Amino acid sequence: MTSPIGAPAAARRTVSRGLITVLIALVALAVLGWATARSSMSHGALLGMLPFASVLAIAALGQTLVVMQGGIDLSIAGTVSLTVVIITHEAYGDNAKVLPAAALALAAALAAGVLNGILIGRFRLNAIVATLGTNALLYAGVLGVSGGTPRQTTDLMAKVAGGSLLGIPNAVYFAVVATVVTTVLIKKTVAGRRFEAVGANPLAAWAAGLKVDRFGGGAYVGATLLYWLAGFLLAGIINKPTAFEGDNYVLASVAAVVLGGTSLLGGRGSLVASALAGLFLTQIQQYVLALGETYAVQTLVQAAALAIGVALYTINWKRLRSRQRTRAVPASA
Repeated sequence: MTSPIGAPAAARRTVSRGLITVLIALVALAVLGWATARSSMSHGALLGMLPFASVLAIAALGQTLVVMQGGIDLSIAGTVSLTVVIITHEAYGDNAKVLPAAALALAAALAAGVLNGILIGRFRLNAIVATLGTNALLYAGVLGVSGGTPRQTTDLMAKVAGGSLLGIPNAVYFAVVATVVTTVLIKKTVAGRRFEAVGANPLAAWAAGLKVDRFGGGAYVGATLLYWLAGFLLAGIINKPTAFEGDNYVLASVAAVVLGGTSLLGGRGSLVASALAGLFLTQIQQYVLALGETYAVQTLVQAAALAIGVALYTINWKRLRSRQRTRAVPASA
């Protein structure tokens, strides 16, 4: 039997450190925004921020899957951008073409994910090199479809992705459903637990008979499905999206994953924390904007958030403090 004393400890372990950290950061940011830039916390500002936070949260979910396998996906930019331009250009002015255009974009995204999965999972190519190459191919498709020129979204896309229900942007519902489904698949299924085991220790997983290459490659396929959803939403949220909307999600998605507590070396990760970190990063951008700072400062803030996340979860602070205390003790002691 489990002792009553041990029960609360087990319960506490179900809440990840990253999730607690992100929740504290969100509360602190809300207090700071209310005290120093109240316009960033207004009702209108929050409603305008939430759709973009939802898109980043979904993109961060995909990046989390890849990072949990010890990889990184730089083709997120091309996948999101290609999805946006296919939907906006192929369905331009015709609501009846939205579904076929979305299906075509999904097929292109999944093809990119399969390519990444084969190159990295089967042929063991470096993830950065492989996904950069795939990203170049995707951007060739972006330029081929769009010619580098934006087109206005359709009325149907604006209603589905950019509309609201009960006063809450529709994109938030998409993000919540994506987070719940992805979390259940990873945390509550046998395949999901094996997925985490492969990411935590590929050699041990291989010795146990698990298909390490399939799980590693499958992470990129699952990630592109989420990137497609993020691009689908962007194609409706923004009235006339550019051909390079995905560029905004490379650094931001990695920063959200790291802030959410997922190790860049692979293993277990909190998908909910990654999604909430996307909300935090979007709101901190809005806070910086409310202070009157430039886009360059917003990018620097994202980079600083990434550095802080790496420092929080990568450095062994206890060991570092113990070493400092050991050096401080005189040799004669």
